[in-house]
Amino acid sequence: MTKDIQKFAAFSDGDHGGNPAGVWIGDALPDTVAMQRIAAEVGFSETVFATPTEDGWRVHYFSPESEVPFCGHATIALGAALSQAHGDGLFHLTLNNAKITVEGQRQGSLIAAALQSPATHSAAVSTTLLADALALFGYAENDIDDRIPPAIAHAGANHLVIALNSREKLSAMRYNLADGRSLMHQAGLATIVLAFAETPQLFHARNPFASGGVYEDPATGAAAAALAGYLRDIAWPHGGAIDIIQGEDMGHGSRLHADIPAAIGSTIRVSGTVRLMDV
Repeated sequence: MTKDIQKFAAFSDGDHGGNPAGVWIGDALPDTVAMQRIAAEVGFSETVFATPTEDGWRVHYFSPESEVPFCGHATIALGAALSQAHGDGLFHLTLNNAKITVEGQRQGSLIAAALQSPATHSAAVSTTLLADALALFGYAENDIDDRIPPAIAHAGANHLVIALNSREKLSAMRYNLADGRSLMHQAGLATIVLAFAETPQLFHARNPFASGGVYEDPATGAAAAALAGYLRDIAWPHGGAIDIIQGEDMGHGSRLHADIPAAIGSTIRVSGTVRLMDV
């Protein structure tokens, strides 16, 4: 069934970069074992599976190792695939624990896509989890940007947010994959968001995804929504939107944009471009 997989790079930087995602669309979903096997064979950080319903599409996301509740870049890739198959428009998606939308608009060789995330919320992180996370990456407390306290941010899944006070510290990120997997599974984290605020509206980010067996994602829409929602919670001067540069340190430059409405807890619109992959 891997022959039925479409491959897109979501949140690309024009014709380059972005995060690869597999997209499977069919009349009836494979069973869970088959979806997990296909995702492992595809080997991307996520593959999305979608089947039509009366009012939209039923969607599942799988990493190479497990099902995940929400994946932003695979949703953006799905929006691109649906716009190619059904024309530009807005598509309603039913996830395991939420209902969201994605839209796609063809623009020559690229497709512009935007998702509306699940509702957001955030909470303080325990001192134990923070200490374990800093130790994982070899960071110290004085590496943290004290304007953005570490927190657990949620937008369909939980992400630990750690804002660093220098771009150099972000670039130097290293960790042991097995240790990261253990920490994320124990804490119920989808990813850890490591970020640097170049300006109040421009962030650089890296996203270890050890919980899914992936060392790092070059673009993470779910984490972008969670970060944006958290910045709203702490009254960060975002001005209604942030841009995120991700993947640079991996050689896969990606660009994400997040629109932040004023209402606390409301959904975040995350958008970017998508390119069809040659392989």
